Amino acid sequence: MPSSKQYLDYVLDQLSLTSGVSYKPMMGEYILYVQGKIIGGIYDDRFLLKPTPSAKRMMPDASFEKPYDGAKEMLLVERIDERDFLRELLHAMLGELPPPKRRKPCVPVS
Repeated sequence: MPSSKQYLDYVLDQLSLTSGVSYKPMMGEYILYVQGKIIGGIYDDRFLLKPTPSAKRMMPDASFEKPYDGAKEMLLVERIDERDFLRELLHAMLGELPPPKRRKPCVPVS
């Protein structure tokens, strides 16, 4: 079941305190980027993040879920209503993610 544009808009609004957020639609789902680095995505109307050391430390009780069959597990973000927490979480993750690869431009969040 593809993710809804309404849920994407909600997540992007919650991430509005974080600069450099963008997304790319991908087969009915959405890949999320911060400063060009992939941080996770929206899958079946779930906000999932890469399980970096910072993400696991800051969300110790988060469940691991697969975005789709055959994929690596990611962390389910349950504290989606806490904008300050999300900003801290994403900033902590940035240093642990690989540099961005050259790709087609993402849709900027205004």
